[in-house]
Amino acid sequence: MVLPIVHYGNKILREKARPVPVVTPALVVLAQDMIETMHRAKGVGLAAEQIGRLESVCVIDVPAECEEDDETRAFNAAVPMPLVMFNPVVISTEGSQCGKEGCLSFPNLGGTVTRPGVVTCQYLDVQGIPQIVTVKGFLARAVMHETDHLNGVLYVDHLGAVEKLSMAGKLKRMAQKNGGNL
Repeated sequence: MVLPIVHYGNKILREKARPVPVVTPALVVLAQDMIETMHRAKGVGLAAEQIGRLESVCVIDVPAECEEDDETRAFNAAVPMPLVMFNPVVISTEGSQCGKEGCLSFPNLGGTVTRPGVVTCQYLDVQGIPQIVTVKGFLARAVMHETDHLNGVLYVDHLGAVEKLSMAGKLKRMAQKNGGNL
């Protein structure tokens, strides 16, 4: 089922997700609905806050062709897509990368964000089994973006001062339209 996506200005985007004590069949259905919603919106990631929920779950589906080089594609090849992560926690990062990011909660906006180049994250899969994954490149960017969402942090929080200032008017109008919270 396709779910409505919450936009910037809605206070839930600034709330911290609550860990799920156990992965239930209802949560698996929620994750499936989030994947369908993400695909319909042509996104590569979606966190629970973006659909108005506070469970600690996010979904990611980064096509291999989004990665810049063959080495990164090969490195990430073992990661099953779509990736569903319950209670994800970033346990280590290394390096850095700078690139354009967008967000389904910020329609028609994007900005340049610096993120780690390699990310290791622990989480529960859809069977409730603990997993650890290490990813690089665009997939690492997506993991950081979605885990940030689960902590109430938005990609615009990572923008440089000049870029943030250049989109301040758009952000203010979007926030006012969607509840007024910045």
